[in-house]
Amino acid sequence: MALSFLNGLSRKKRTQMMVVDLGDRTTKAVLLERRGELLALTRYVLLDSPIYEKKISAELLTEHLQSVAKALESETKLVTLAIGLDDTVVRQVELPQIPVDEMRLVLKNNTKGYLQQDMPNHVFDCHIFPPKSQGKTADAAKTGSIPKLKVLVAGMKQQLIDDFQTAIKDAGLIPDHIVPGIIGPVNAFEMSLPEVFANESVALVDIGFKHSSVCVVDRGELVLSRMVNIGGDKLTAGLAEAMSITYAEAEGIKVGMAPEVQAMLEAQVQPLGRELRASLDFFEHQQDRPVSQVYVTGGSAQSEMILQMLHTELIVDCKTWNPTASLQLALPGQQAVEIEHIGPQLSVAIGTALAAF
Repeated sequence: MALSFLNGLSRKKRTQMMVVDLGDRTTKAVLLERRGELLALTRYVLLDSPIYEKKISAELLTEHLQSVAKALESETKLVTLAIGLDDTVVRQVELPQIPVDEMRLVLKNNTKGYLQQDMPNHVFDCHIFPPKSQGKTADAAKTGSIPKLKVLVAGMKQQLIDDFQTAIKDAGLIPDHIVPGIIGPVNAFEMSLPEVFANESVALVDIGFKHSSVCVVDRGELVLSRMVNIGGDKLTAGLAEAMSITYAEAEGIKVGMAPEVQAMLEAQVQPLGRELRASLDFFEHQQDRPVSQVYVTGGSAQSEMILQMLHTELIVDCKTWNPTASLQLALPGQQAVEIEHIGPQLSVAIGTALAAF
């Protein structure tokens, strides 16, 4: 799914792409290169995100992007940004069978009707889901009506897009795409586990720093996406308070997970599990289909204990997965050794890169 808020740029094939996932605590960036029919991951970097109050300044973002490009040792100037759900809206709607340019205009003029909220001064993009069967088309032909299309819609404020573009250009880079980060794991999952993606109903959970996201994919179609205001920060802070230890100590315990602190961590994970379970229940009641697996990414996915706790809350098997599985790995020295451990944190950046290519 290529949902980009920069629609006027050339769609020609790229030979190299730098993608930056702007996280609340850690920025994850990857450098991908086209090698014949394959895409190669040639470098990645994890850097501390800039500290700011409510909105990052263009100057601060410019400096940060320069640091990212330097750390990646990037030759390309083309950069794609993955943006969090705080700044984007992603919904599935039904729209008439019209060109995508006209869909954007329809949405812009009637956000209340299609997206259930007023969204002035926003830019929209659309991804059309291919029809699954001919049944509805045949029924529509009998009644003389024109069937509507299932469309994934993303919206973002024009001013924010302008600010991001300014920061990218001031950093000496070229803005190629700005993409809602929530679709990154979906794209990466489709390439990594194509059979599961196409044939099963699964949930993709990405545990971020301040927020977590859940996407339900039903036989190749993204049918539900939601942000939960519980992330790794709340899990760590809650554990630190319960144990009367420092935040840094709690972070180490959360990932390493000594059995004696299991009960204290469970108390922090349970609210996240309940929120995720509510999303699965909504899908299952609407579609009358169970979610068969939950696939988890993000820093907290490194903890087997957290995965087991989510399994207990969700009553569905929870596991981590490898978003680099579809890529050729051409990483330098230590990065080649660490990628298996770091990989689940790169799902947003890698999936966004796949959309940008």
